[in-house]
Amino acid sequence: MWEEFKKFALKGNVLDLAVGVIIGAAFGKIVTSLVNDIIMPIVGLVTFGEDFSNLAYKVIKYGAFLQAVVNFFITAFAIFLFIRLITRFKKKKEEQKTEPKPDLKEELLIEIRDLLKENKRINETS
Repeated sequence: MWEEFKKFALKGNVLDLAVGVIIGAAFGKIVTSLVNDIIMPIVGLVTFGEDFSNLAYKVIKYGAFLQAVVNFFITAFAIFLFIRLITRFKKKKEEQKTEPKPDLKEELLIEIRDLLKENKRINETS
């Protein structure tokens, strides 16, 4: 059961979806901060100090927005490192796999090819 779970969890589609959800959530925080901490205070200034939520003037919180951007890049970099690590393990696992043994037809064709090459060499030297 553990092997089945690992195969499921480490599939490309599952990892892509997980990365998309995490990066999307982190980017959503940037958008929320941009609206709440930058745009809405400016809208409050345009409406003479009125804010739509509580009708009070808010100070522009560009620091909160910058922190959301920094958090996004930290999250994205951590996800990048995680995916890179998983990719390395997948490559090592693929390298450990041996080449599949050819079936009987392929073996016979290889033998015929080798015999023809040998016969050709013998004819050329004679």
